[in-house]
Amino acid sequence: MKILVIGSGGREHALVWKLAQSPRVTDLWCAPGNAGIAAERVAANQSLVQCADIPADNLPALLALAQDQRIDLTVVGPDNPLALGLVDLFQQHGLRIWGPNRRAAQFESSKAFSQEFMEKHGIPTARSMVFSFPGPARKFAILLGGKCAVKADGLAWGKGVLLCQSVDEAVQAIDEMLIAQKFGVAGSRIIIQELLEGMEVSLHALCDGQTTRLFPTSQDHKRIGENDTGPNTGGMGAYSPTPFLSPGALDEVSNVILAPWLKGCRDEGIDFRGVLYPGLMLTKKGPKVLEFNARLGDPEAQVYLMRLETDLLDLLEACVDGLLGKHELRFSGVAVCVVMASAGYPGAVRKGEIIHGLEKAARVPGVKIFHAGTARDGDNIVTAGGRVLGVTALGTTLAEARDRAYQAVSKIQFDGAQFRRDIAAKALGQAQL
Repeated sequence: MKILVIGSGGREHALVWKLAQSPRVTDLWCAPGNAGIAAERVAANQSLVQCADIPADNLPALLALAQDQRIDLTVVGPDNPLALGLVDLFQQHGLRIWGPNRRAAQFESSKAFSQEFMEKHGIPTARSMVFSFPGPARKFAILLGGKCAVKADGLAWGKGVLLCQSVDEAVQAIDEMLIAQKFGVAGSRIIIQELLEGMEVSLHALCDGQTTRLFPTSQDHKRIGENDTGPNTGGMGAYSPTPFLSPGALDEVSNVILAPWLKGCRDEGIDFRGVLYPGLMLTKKGPKVLEFNARLGDPEAQVYLMRLETDLLDLLEACVDGLLGKHELRFSGVAVCVVMASAGYPGAVRKGEIIHGLEKAARVPGVKIFHAGTARDGDNIVTAGGRVLGVTALGTTLAEARDRAYQAVSKIQFDGAQFRRDIAAKALGQAQL
């Protein structure tokens, strides 16, 4: 089969790497890809993955590529092309594509839609309201004592959430979005949500419109600094599984969140085929959904796909064809991903810094280095974005996987590199997996 993966980040590198292992894959394309993706080979015939310099939001060019190369299945990684309707466009032209259509992608592209859906269908979530004007928004924030999350309604590359602990912080966050338009059109409407207390975990579930298959738990690290300090990022690291939900508790979460979500989709005629990613807060009153995403998390995808034993192509095709109920997901080991980012991230970053030590790091047992913001400059691999690498390790225990990941990180250098040194520390403080 000929496969096309859309996107250029660490999640897309992980998708390409895993799909390349399927014995049924003969040709792999990625648009636009990155330097690491371009070095991957298809296991069945050792052909190199081919990268096409087409942005993920250039829908007509992506369609032309898929038609010209006679692609059998397209796999969409990032959120923006889903929100723009790439799946709908491909389906209108008779092409097979994995990912939710534009209407289903609203679970991520509009936090207001998602919040209203949860309240309507009895899915436990935080108290919240939607605003387009700063005056009423400030009044609600004051009502919450300033302890709230101020969220841009639209897509903001994982950075459109400002966590506030005081009225002053909340008012500043509201003004940044609605008046200063820090997040552009994505923040022209905002959601203010009560700040829930507890342990945050990430859930992921494949869906074929009728059936869901739940992944093990994972935990992302959103803040730039250790001990969850500093501004939100797209994610500075992740690990899986977490010790914070037992298998029984995970089943219960499926019953109280996934079951009513799936029923709500059926009732409203939403045909969701792809992966649903609910962010959960484990509160004293039980698990509550912070928000929904309509694609694999990044860097959660890296740790999940390192652990996945089932052929990924089989699972993605089952989602497209409505046959997911015939498949089971098999995972093994424990995985940790440490993100290495450019100086200045999550703000403006320097690009073009030469990355040293990649080959040495790749020789650490159990390690796979997923590229995110990289490019090739002659014989060198250089930085080309905010998040540069996802250094990911598999082990039999969390401590082993974490040690391997940080051992590999220590061998990689580029000017201004920054990374968190406490990935998975919360889990190690509670249990040895």
